[in-house]
Amino acid sequence: MTEEIIIAGFGGQGVLSMGKILAYSGIMQDQEVSWMPSYGPEMRGGTANVTVILSDDKVSSPILTEFDTAIVLNQQSMDKFENTVKPGGYLLYDPNGISHPTKRKDINIYKVEGAKIASAMGNAKIFNMVVLGAYLKMRPLVKLDNVIKGLKKSLPERYHNLIPLNEKAIIRGMDNLEEVQKV
Repeated sequence: MTEEIIIAGFGGQGVLSMGKILAYSGIMQDQEVSWMPSYGPEMRGGTANVTVILSDDKVSSPILTEFDTAIVLNQQSMDKFENTVKPGGYLLYDPNGISHPTKRKDINIYKVEGAKIASAMGNAKIFNMVVLGAYLKMRPLVKLDNVIKGLKKSLPERYHNLIPLNEKAIIRGMDNLEEVQKV
């Protein structure tokens, strides 16, 4: 099993940390992983993306042009990455940041109201964990307990008090995944 993922959005949306937590989760399951971030000099407010590869075999290269899954959190990312999803692959998006969703008919499309759910939970910063939860429901490749271990590994210890809130956000994301199109 190999899963090649691109996560993309604005800086400040937690794109890179979502990828890092996913990569740590894979490590906790004894998978081979690659985590390769890319962001502009603007950081917060600029575009950011991260490539994550989870595999049972050695990862030969972190450089990819096609992905099994794309998680897109803004329109620029949708425009840039929707056509990089392999036919039969998966696209997950938050409609809050998308003005015109993909028209592709050869991929599985899902959405989650991550921004709305995070706001209702009282903390916009957990948006990325809601989206991560939706991804885990859509593609259950890593176990939730390994994701929590990944959170502990990637968050500085001073933020470990937020892990229970992040876990609730992940579960809310799992519970609120919406299928748009299945191929």
